[in-house]
Amino acid sequence: MTIEDRQQDIISQFSDIDDWMDRYAYIIDLGNELPPLPEELKTPDRLIEGCQSRVWLDARLKDGKVDFRADSDAIIVKGIISMLVEVLSGHTPQEILDADLHFIKDIGLSEHLSPTRSNGLVAMVKQMRAYAAAFKAKTQS
Repeated sequence: MTIEDRQQDIISQFSDIDDWMDRYAYIIDLGNELPPLPEELKTPDRLIEGCQSRVWLDARLKDGKVDFRADSDAIIVKGIISMLVEVLSGHTPQEILDADLHFIKDIGLSEHLSPTRSNGLVAMVKQMRAYAAAFKAKTQS
């Protein structure tokens, strides 16, 4: 599945939910489905700077594709990072760097987040792209 396919799946899932309280509940459910990050990976170097809540992001390159794992101590944020992990995991560093993550806007999430959560979302995307750039540079050297 491409990044675009995964985004369209998320957009489709949200299209059936009109009420924003229900959408938040669904985002929380997505976070609850995120596999737990092992405690030994919840280290300061994996914390995303710029997030009000604590968000840990782990990335590994396997067979040329980036595998992301994440966790958060905030339920809404955990749901948001779970969507980003779903969309970007399993793709090459270049695909991640080239991706237009429009699903965030398309589902209306960007306009329903507080400024601090919006900043955190930007920080999460930035960190995922930074991992992709680092893996790309490493494989080209």
